[in-house]
Amino acid sequence: MALLAALAAFLSLAVSGIQRSGECLHLTQASWQDVETPGFSAPPASLDSRSLPDAWHATALPLTMHASTPTDAHRITWIRLLVAGQSATESLALYSVRLKTDGPIALYINGKLVYRAQQHGQQWNSLFTPLWVPLEPGVADVPVREILIRLEHTSQYPVAVSSLWLGPADALRGRYQTRQWLQQGLPAMLNAAFLAVGIFALFVWFKRRHDSGYLLFFNLAVIAFAAHLHYYVDLPIARDWFGWLVVNSLCWLLTIGHFFLRLLHGRPLRWLSVGMVAAPILIGVATLPVSWGLPNTQAVLGVIYALELLMAMTVGLVGGVCTWRSSPEGRLVVVAVAICVVLGMSDWMLHNNVVGPEGWFLGAYTNGITFIFFGLLMYRRYVNAIEEVERVNASLAERLRLREAELEQSHQALREIEQRQLLSDERQRLMQDMHDGLGSTLISAIRSVEQGRMRDAEVSQLLKDCMDDLKLAIDSMEPVEADLLLLLATLRFRLEPRMEGANVALAWDVKELPALDWLNPSSALNILRIVQESIANILRHTRATVIRVATAIEGAGVQVIIEDNGQGFDVAAALWRSSGRGLQNQQRRAQAIDGKVAWVSGEVGTRFTLWLPLQRGNLMLT
Repeated sequence: MALLAALAAFLSLAVSGIQRSGECLHLTQASWQDVETPGFSAPPASLDSRSLPDAWHATALPLTMHASTPTDAHRITWIRLLVAGQSATESLALYSVRLKTDGPIALYINGKLVYRAQQHGQQWNSLFTPLWVPLEPGVADVPVREILIRLEHTSQYPVAVSSLWLGPADALRGRYQTRQWLQQGLPAMLNAAFLAVGIFALFVWFKRRHDSGYLLFFNLAVIAFAAHLHYYVDLPIARDWFGWLVVNSLCWLLTIGHFFLRLLHGRPLRWLSVGMVAAPILIGVATLPVSWGLPNTQAVLGVIYALELLMAMTVGLVGGVCTWRSSPEGRLVVVAVAICVVLGMSDWMLHNNVVGPEGWFLGAYTNGITFIFFGLLMYRRYVNAIEEVERVNASLAERLRLREAELEQSHQALREIEQRQLLSDERQRLMQDMHDGLGSTLISAIRSVEQGRMRDAEVSQLLKDCMDDLKLAIDSMEPVEADLLLLLATLRFRLEPRMEGANVALAWDVKELPALDWLNPSSALNILRIVQESIANILRHTRATVIRVATAIEGAGVQVIIEDNGQGFDVAAALWRSSGRGLQNQQRRAQAIDGKVAWVSGEVGTRFTLWLPLQRGNLMLT
C-alpha cells in the first residue's frame, strides 16, 4: 500500500510539472572558467562575478569536463549563467539534475550565497541527488539576473554540470521529486526490501544449517545494502572510507555470486574459487585509505573497476557454462549477473563523463534486479519444496494404502485360518465331550440293557440324562458374551419342564454379576454340567419340593448357590463312594475352570456352592 501511495503521489507531481513547464526558464547557455587553488576552502557569503578573472568561455549545458593531469593542487570551476530576469510572482526555485564534483559546492544568486553542500568533503551522494534550491523571500523579491556556481574539486576529477531550471517552486517540484524518487526513493525501498528478505533467510538458515544457500543469500543482501548506500544516504564517515566500502563491496558481491552458482551446479572449481576469494582481499588491502594504500585517483579506480568487470565476466561466463543446461536456477543467477554488469557499465560511463550528466545512474537498480532474480530463485525453491513434500506425501499415502491392502489381505487370511482352527478345535472338543459323556453313558446303558440288569424306568431315566447332556453341549455353543446369568437362564429353560414334571418348585434368586471375560464354550459347558449335575442329584435322591438358585459376589469371584429342602446326606461318605458323574465329577470340572465346589448338608436340606474367579491366571483361548 505504501508503494502504491508513493507511486500515485509521484504520478501526480509529474503531471503537475508537465502542465506548468511553460512557466519555467530552461537555462542551457553558460560560461565557465577554471582556476587553481591550494585546497578546499569555505565559500564567501557574497561574491561579485566581476571580481573573478576575465577568462570566461562560452558553453552549452549540460557541460562535461574531463580530468586534467593529476597534481597536488585543487581547482575551482566557475559556471556563470545570465538570466534575462525572472520576476518573483510566486516562490521561485532552482532545479538541476546533477552537479558533479568531489569537493564543496556553492551557488550564488545575484551575488548572494544561497546554497552550499559537501562541506569538508564528508558527503558522498551529490552524484545521485538532484539540486533543489528554493529561493528565500529576500532573494526572490528581486528579479534573478545572474546564477554563479562554484565547484571545488581535485585536479583529476571530471566535473560535470547539467542544465538548470528556474521558475515557480510548485511548477518545478514535480520534476525534482520525480527524479529524486526514481534515483533515490525507489532504489532505497528495493534495498530495504532486499535486506529484510535477507534477514529472513538468515533465520531460515539458523533452522537449516545444512543449506548454505540461505546464508549466502543473507550475505548477498547485507553487502548489496552496504554497496548501494551512497545512492541515497549521507554517512557521517570520511569520504575515502565510504568510497573504499563501495568499491570493495562490488568484489564481495561477485564472490558471493560465484559461490552461489557453484552451489547450484555442484562443481568445485577450486582455482577459480581461490581467485575469487583472493582478489577481494588483495583489492581491499591495497585500496585501504591509509598512508601506504594506493592513491584514490581516477586511474587507480579505473584499474579496479576493470578488474571487477573482468571478475564479473568470469563469474557470468563460467557460471553460465556450468549451469546453463543443468540448473534453471543457475540460469537465473547468470542472467542477473549479466544485467547488473550492463547497469554497472552505464554507471561507469556516467561517472567518467562518457555519458552526459543528465543521464540516469542505473546501478541504483542492480539491487532491485538482484532482489527480483534471487527472490525468484528462492520462490522456486519454496514452491519446489512444497511440491516435493506433496509428492512425498502422495507417495507415502499410496504406499500406506498398498500396505493397508496387504495387511487387510493378511488379516483376512489369518481370520480364515483362525476360523478354521476354531472350528477344528470346537469340533474336537465336542467330539471329546460326547465321547467322554454321552458316548460313555450310552455304552453303559447298552451293556446294561443287553445283560437285562436295568428296568424300563431306569433305561428311560438314563436316556433322559443322555438327552440332557446333549442339550447342554448344544447350549454351550451359544454366545453368552461373558454373562454368567445368561448361561444360567439357558439352563433354567432346559430344566424347568423336568422340574414341573417332578412337582418341584424353582425359586430363582439371581443378582447382577460382573462379566467373566474367560467364559468360553468349553468353560460354559463345564459350568452347565456342574449345575445340571447338582439339580439332577436333588431330583433323583433328596425328595425335595423346592429348589432355590441364587448368585452372589464373594471376594475375587462370584458364587452360584443351589439349595433344596429335601433330605440331607453324608458329604464325606458320598465323596468317598462317588464315581462316574457324581460329586467327584463336579469337583474335577470345577478345578478345570479354576473354580471350587462345596456342599453343606443337614437332616433337612442341602446347600451346594460353586465359586468362580473373576479373572483366571491362564485364560483359555477360543
